[in-house]
Amino acid sequence: MQKAKTFWLGIGIGVLGVVLFSSKAVMVKLAYKYQVDAISILLLRMLFSFPFYVVIAYLYRNQNETISIDKKEYLWVVFFGFIGYYLASYFDFVGLTYIKASLERIILFLYPTLVLLLNKFFLKQPITKIQTGAIVLTYFGVVLAFSEEINISGKESIVGGLFILLSALTYASYLVGSGWLIPKFGVMKFTAYAMLVSCFCVFIHFSIIGKTDIFSFSWQVYLLGFLIAIFATVIPSFLVSASIKMISSSNFAIVAGVGPISTIILAAIFLNERLTLLQLFGALVVITGILLVSLKKRNKI
Repeated sequence: MQKAKTFWLGIGIGVLGVVLFSSKAVMVKLAYKYQVDAISILLLRMLFSFPFYVVIAYLYRNQNETISIDKKEYLWVVFFGFIGYYLASYFDFVGLTYIKASLERIILFLYPTLVLLLNKFFLKQPITKIQTGAIVLTYFGVVLAFSEEINISGKESIVGGLFILLSALTYASYLVGSGWLIPKFGVMKFTAYAMLVSCFCVFIHFSIIGKTDIFSFSWQVYLLGFLIAIFATVIPSFLVSASIKMISSSNFAIVAGVGPISTIILAAIFLNERLTLLQLFGALVVITGILLVSLKKRNKI
């Protein structure tokens, strides 16, 4: 009975974390209405997140201290922080200047298939026939959704889609490459370190190409930057970690299917975005394909 309660509590926590993560795209799109560019709103996200991850890094500084870690592994943390949280976030924020928030989430949801493909090409891990079929199904769904969007919004949507795909690819690369480091550092310590690297990358990026005064934005932009940092970054990162601990990563992968659905609903409420029936069908196909991949993984564990 207690295990069942823990499991369902983990499901609830996981759903909340996924919904909060999914709200990020909607809040970024809201911020763009106040004439703020991608790197500026990303800077605000990192500025507001930075103190929390400093505290986390300090509190968990002794996590896994009995495990020996050499300098090269710290360099790998820097590298994966660079591609996994900085590049992935930057590509995502740029892509959102071109496409709908709901479509952004559909493309980002491809990352499990990209993880499988990267594992196949770089780590020589086999892909089953079911997984191959699920991958084909998933990308067919994306083509359906985007072919319709090109007819509606024009070729700019292709540019946005490519940036979001790059975001999914860099994040998948982070997941594949950092897997061997997380057991050494511990989840909390590694995440905090990687996020701090990402923050510094964004700070440097803005100092080089930023064309706006950070103190010149309207109060709505600062509020949205704060909400993105706290409610779409820091809090859900803890909720997701707690959920994975309670229900396992394989079960959480299935819970993550709520992400695209919640973004479509939030985008309809706050941005008045509407997907066509063909796009909704494409989204359903994508979610089905990813769930097939996740269920297959689960069965293997």
